[in-house]
Amino acid sequence: MIIRPGRVGDMVEILALERSSEEAPHWGEAVYAGLLAGPGSGAVRREVFCCDAESGLAGFAVGVVIDAGEGGRGEIENVVVDAVARRRGVGRTLCGAVLGWCREQGATEVGLEVRVSSRAAIALYASLGFVEVGRRKGYYNRPLEDALEMALRWDEVG
Repeated sequence: MIIRPGRVGDMVEILALERSSEEAPHWGEAVYAGLLAGPGSGAVRREVFCCDAESGLAGFAVGVVIDAGEGGRGEIENVVVDAVARRRGVGRTLCGAVLGWCREQGATEVGLEVRVSSRAAIALYASLGFVEVGRRKGYYNRPLEDALEMALRWDEVG
């Protein structure tokens, strides 16, 4: 498994993978283009991580840190794994890459939202040290669904 920063040339595969996943948040093409242009600088930084497999892109994840370098807050914004690559550690490895990057950027905690019906993802996040901190009604579209809010704080997990 090779995890690397996303690049502009990944756009077609990222969009195809995201569109094929019902659970994905379904961002617009312009959002991905902006993310792949670079991590940004200053108070808000974003990074795309890609997992390469022999057959192509096995998955990708997007992380953000707000107030980078000043005890900021990170977030796992998006994790999408190809259906044939699920249950093989791709999601865990991508989340680990985002968490490591958030910590390097100065985040003291990382949050995320996950569909309440996504039991496998919730179990994965819990195994990484995330705990439930809230719920957002009607947060997701296509299909309409609530989100479970989860957070990981470095001082609580080490």
